[in-house]
Amino acid sequence: MTIEAIQQRILKAMHPAHGEGPPEKWQQRKSAQTRERLVEAGIDCLVENGFGGLTTAAVAERCAVSRGAMHHHFATRMELVSAVVEIVFHRRMRTFLDDYFTAVADRGEEELIAVACEAHWQSVHSREYAAYLELAVAARVDAELADAFIPAARRYDEVWTSEMIEAFPQWSAHWDAMKLASDFTQAAQMGMLMLEPVFGRDSRMERMQALLANTIRQLYESD
Repeated sequence: MTIEAIQQRILKAMHPAHGEGPPEKWQQRKSAQTRERLVEAGIDCLVENGFGGLTTAAVAERCAVSRGAMHHHFATRMELVSAVVEIVFHRRMRTFLDDYFTAVADRGEEELIAVACEAHWQSVHSREYAAYLELAVAARVDAELADAFIPAARRYDEVWTSEMIEAFPQWSAHWDAMKLASDFTQAAQMGMLMLEPVFGRDSRMERMQALLANTIRQLYESD
């Protein structure tokens, strides 16, 4: 299976609508484009102003659409939030896969573990990951958000766990170690990102990155 086919398969599993072409009718295309603009504005509101700043009124104002048009696409705030949640998870995975496979093509397959760690580290600095963090923190205290966010987070985690062997075939004989390595990398790099303003992005963080890659390598070799 080609790299492009692997990416498409994983992203399709993450989001069934991935790869589908635009609607055929002009009015449907226009509606889809407006909806996409509203969701993009929702992500911007979330990143810039936190979960409290993600409202239908703020998004409508940012996109210069009427309240009626906003209501047509998203009748409630939580409908908008749910759409933002879905696209944030999908974009996070697409960013990681793009960075990972690009690095593999440039550097070869000798240091796949280091490449994967670096690609994930790049992905946690994305706009979509910043939005994900805002949602994850807010879901701890907002029950309505938690009802939308947590099931989506678990579903995407389950899909990634079942599909990631396509991206890392060298782990095929180390399935349990691979799942642990994935969990450990996600948890460690989330913490590193939160501490980056304190630690800085110089040698201290580079040493943490090297320790993470070395730990994953040892996990692979000892399994």
